[in-house]
Amino acid sequence: MPQRFLFDSSILGSVVGGGSAIDIPKLNIQSLDEASAFLLSYGFDTNQKNDVEKLWYYHRRALVLMVEKLGFNDADIPELFLDPKKLGDIRQLLLYASSSDPDQVNLQRWACAILRGIHVFVHAENDLFSSFSEEIQSQILTPFQDTIFHDGNTHRTFLRCNGENQESIELLGFEVKPFKTSASTVIKLLAKPDALAMKIFDKLGVRFVTRNLFDTFQVVRFLVRENVISFPHIMPDQSSNNLYPVDLFMQVCTELAQRLDTMDEKTIQAAFDQKLSEMGENVKFLRKENFFSGEDYKFIKFISRKLIHIKPQGSKEAFSFFYPYEVQIMDQSAHEKILSGPSEHEAYKERQRVAARKRLFPES
Repeated sequence: MPQRFLFDSSILGSVVGGGSAIDIPKLNIQSLDEASAFLLSYGFDTNQKNDVEKLWYYHRRALVLMVEKLGFNDADIPELFLDPKKLGDIRQLLLYASSSDPDQVNLQRWACAILRGIHVFVHAENDLFSSFSEEIQSQILTPFQDTIFHDGNTHRTFLRCNGENQESIELLGFEVKPFKTSASTVIKLLAKPDALAMKIFDKLGVRFVTRNLFDTFQVVRFLVRENVISFPHIMPDQSSNNLYPVDLFMQVCTELAQRLDTMDEKTIQAAFDQKLSEMGENVKFLRKENFFSGEDYKFIKFISRKLIHIKPQGSKEAFSFFYPYEVQIMDQSAHEKILSGPSEHEAYKERQRVAARKRLFPES
């Protein structure tokens, strides 16, 4: 066959076919020189000691992830890949991943699996958060933390309102989500074929737990009104709300506003429940699909972005960039369900780990 008609279908599919490089079953690198050129294009110069050390670092991270987080056994991993001294040259990993030798099928599969882990770690650990984590966390989280008031006498927690005639909103809980470690980010990236490191938006976030459904929407209004969040920076395609549809919520609020009787929390909740019941199967929730979350995981979630301002030490010029963060709001009932039901955090993580293992060895 003439060379002009020979294409690598896997690479072509990755570049212009919508596929992921992670899912390519085999590389096509036949020499150390080709491996060096490939790595240089990728971002690492094998003539630079520091770059080679970084590659070995990611090699170690990938192996630790596979054994300690994903449940692979040391005994299953070829000893050649466990010991850098035996492999000798990190570029050899690319050659083994390209092998067509029938006697090296197992080595080829494991080389590809390790490279998949390395690849995702490289992307997970080379973003702006890696360099400016303290500044990012401070500028995003401080406005939220400044609104929280803990009453030492009653041991109750409230959102502090600055305006007059504004009722305080009692919270049952406020949590700062621990920022995602590289390992958890890598597992998430492996588990979701369409995920990209630059699209991991929940590395940082907060969660509000309210007493009831009505208060969850009051929290949203509070965050906008008090300028804790800037609503133009919300990412619309990342929002989820399977607690209560916005249009129905507004209908009930309009009806309640016209009533003259005094209403307690139970009366207000009953009005929302009745409207939902009347709609029956016609109710439409806004839910961003997440295969790993259980159906009982009900919450309001949105991703916003904060314009972060950085002035590096010794630099005359400051620079700015947007960084995403997640806000979750749920009522007491929903929070109790996720703590005890199938959406409990560890079960959620286990589903991700199973999917990540399959992604490392797609044919198994």
